[in-house]
Amino acid sequence: MARATDQTRYIFVTGGVTSSLGKGIISASLAKLLQARCYSVTIQKLDPYINIDPGTLNPYEHGECYVTEDGAETDLDLGHYERFLNVTTSQANNVTTGRIYKAVIEKERRGDYLGETVQVIPHITDEIKHSIKLLGESGQYDFVITEIGGTVGDIESLPYIETIRQLKWEMGSRALVIHLTLVPYLAAAKELKTKPTQHSVKTMLEYGVQPDILVCRTERPLNEHIRSKIALFCNVEATSVIESIDTSSIYKVPILMREEKLDKVVLKKMRMKNFCPADLDSWEKFISRLEHPLKEVSIGLVGKYVELVDSYKSIIESLIHAGTVNDCRVNLKLIHSEQIDLNHSEATFKGLSGILVAPGFGDRGIEGKIAAIHHARTNNIPFLGICLGMQCAVVEFARDVLKMKDAHSTEMNPDTTHPVIDIMEEQKKVTMKGGTMRLGAYPCKIKPGSLASSIYGKKEISERHRHRFEFNNHYLNDFERHGMIATGMNPQANLVEIMELKHHPFFIGVQFHPEYRSTVANPHALFAHFVDAAIQYAER
Repeated sequence: MARATDQTRYIFVTGGVTSSLGKGIISASLAKLLQARCYSVTIQKLDPYINIDPGTLNPYEHGECYVTEDGAETDLDLGHYERFLNVTTSQANNVTTGRIYKAVIEKERRGDYLGETVQVIPHITDEIKHSIKLLGESGQYDFVITEIGGTVGDIESLPYIETIRQLKWEMGSRALVIHLTLVPYLAAAKELKTKPTQHSVKTMLEYGVQPDILVCRTERPLNEHIRSKIALFCNVEATSVIESIDTSSIYKVPILMREEKLDKVVLKKMRMKNFCPADLDSWEKFISRLEHPLKEVSIGLVGKYVELVDSYKSIIESLIHAGTVNDCRVNLKLIHSEQIDLNHSEATFKGLSGILVAPGFGDRGIEGKIAAIHHARTNNIPFLGICLGMQCAVVEFARDVLKMKDAHSTEMNPDTTHPVIDIMEEQKKVTMKGGTMRLGAYPCKIKPGSLASSIYGKKEISERHRHRFEFNNHYLNDFERHGMIATGMNPQANLVEIMELKHHPFFIGVQFHPEYRSTVANPHALFAHFVDAAIQYAER
């Protein structure tokens, strides 16, 4: 049932002192608690950088690029939102300064401002307001949680903080600010220090925003004295000082926030009454299975960004979800594809019961990925290749089985005589990089009797994509004659979506990104079956 838009509540989550404190996890955890109390919730991320979206950002800069159903390239925090809430996000859930300024400049060029001098206030802040209210105006949500990227005090964050000030003034109790800050422990002094939090809140006050709730990230418990001290100096009630202590899993954070009564404090401050008890039974069962596995298995993740785990965040979380389904702890070994010894790869993969080759772009580390796939194929080790991982599997098979020695993708070698992977036809005339790949959800028809069919249990599926290159159908008959079968095809464009190997316990490559669909409530079947195959391999 649609809700009155003037009843939608808006919660803003800001951060101070340092980045990477976990604003996304706190936002998702609060949303989960509100959802557990029968409220309809969505979350959006406002990023202060000037890029239109993170699609052109190096993973070392910003972690993975998360893709939504409607094809938006977004911040990785949207993955947390979807995994926690089990609901899809969209273009409207991630807004950047680049998009804001682009929209304002386009309006100015059209003459929408009727000759006004275009300024940060009110034009930029009005555009930010519009982006924030867009989700609430749909009538679908009781709460819209808005996470502001970066930290308070950053120059690029100023328009967003000013917008929050305006919205708090306009909305009254329908708007609330949660400020996440750091309470560090100094080993030399053997005590927690509150000054960073005080100074962070002071900066907020200088901008005209009084936080309603403080969430304090800490490695040691906050005693009542420290809570009272923070409350006194930061103009909040002691009950509004929430401890966010370090924990072994992000999935425990909603439980910790429930123990701290974060959701109850929020509901009280926003004058919400008669809310139902929080039902987190299924979440607690997931955590129990996560913490008390019946078995363990080791899987290798091969990629070229493994120094930064955020580059493969969705894949890593999908393997955690898949592990719990199988009552198994997945011990993940991150393997840098550039460091694989092509002649002595056995030592690298010793003790592994599964190998996953990650997506990516460019030729750096490509031969290491191909060597990893060769090892998995020839040793009957369960293998899963995603996007570029599937393409590398095709190249490896062409070189070793079909004897096409220089087979490659034209992305890596434009002059190869056997372009088994080639650029998509509609991509050949594309010159702009941002937002121009094949993005978002597309259908895929699955071949009956295939491994993919047994995994999905459906004749047709839909999965999200992010790529420019595809399997070259000119070579399909050669591949299928020798045992590598296309078991998933896009019905509109006849693109190969899934390749799998006959006479192998588990060898499957997918052009799409299944990791974007895995959630706590619905672990992805492809990852679950991959982990199950790894368990069987280990037992053999």
